[in-house]
Amino acid sequence: MPAQSGGLHVVFDELPCLFAPHRGKPIESRRVRDAPPPGLHRYSDAGVYLDFYGFREPPFSLTPDPRFLYLSERHREALEHLLYGIRERKGFIQITGEVGAGKTTLCRAALERLGPAVRTALILNPVLSGPQLLRTILTELGIEPPGRADRAAYLALLNEFLLAQVAGGHDVVLIIDEAQDLPAELLEQVRLLSNLETDRQKLIQIVLIGQPELKRMLDDPRLRQLRQRITVRFHLPPLDRAETELYVNWRMQVAGGNGRPTFSPWALRRIFRYAGGIPRLINAVCDTTLLAGYVESVDHLTGRHVGRAIAELEGRPS
Repeated sequence: MPAQSGGLHVVFDELPCLFAPHRGKPIESRRVRDAPPPGLHRYSDAGVYLDFYGFREPPFSLTPDPRFLYLSERHREALEHLLYGIRERKGFIQITGEVGAGKTTLCRAALERLGPAVRTALILNPVLSGPQLLRTILTELGIEPPGRADRAAYLALLNEFLLAQVAGGHDVVLIIDEAQDLPAELLEQVRLLSNLETDRQKLIQIVLIGQPELKRMLDDPRLRQLRQRITVRFHLPPLDRAETELYVNWRMQVAGGNGRPTFSPWALRRIFRYAGGIPRLINAVCDTTLLAGYVESVDHLTGRHVGRAIAELEGRPS
């Protein structure tokens, strides 16, 4: 990726993929020769189905890899808003959406398209004090902050860096993920960063990414100055049912799929009904459904396989 973030990382919880042996009466059209043996916890690694289905890599990983971004109509609009706000130096940009809607992946895709002329600071855990936030921004930009300094010293160091970047023809973008977790006092400090400017332009573009609560937070009268400075806004909605099917097929194609496996119409309806069009939930249920198909050695995944995956994800007997 041309524009890389510094030293912060996200750790995702491991998906539960422990399939219990089938119990009860045989199910019609069951294509497995024998009931799955006990001890299927040894299949809990998603990598076990890669060779069976011909994938180069897991198609439904939870990591925000921009290669797997499916550009639905609304995702495309969100990406265009994001790129426009950064390229036109609008100062503040706000992107909201439900948990798992694809906001972080969208931002990483935008950074890839912006290229090496953009320096980025990506804050993934904004639960920080004011000085800690400034130190983290400096570190993300590759600046070694002084060991002991006050807020004014950090700002002076950041301003010096930003002026040097402008002189070199570079833009600087600060992206704060999970911005709804920022207290009002810290959001006000983020607003003050936009005061770093020349007579012609803002020195830093700030992207606030958050859940719908962020919009409600910005309605606080204490944050009216920040709200007035946000000139680019976009809310990312869930995928609809048709887009969910396209999303599933797109991710399998990017992962190197060769047409296997296939999902029945009823399987896709169950996936949509469970996930509600939220990409992260789609990934979770599809990954576990592929494991169910692998365990039964089948290429065609039905509603029953999806139901079994959902039961596993929710910790219920399948």
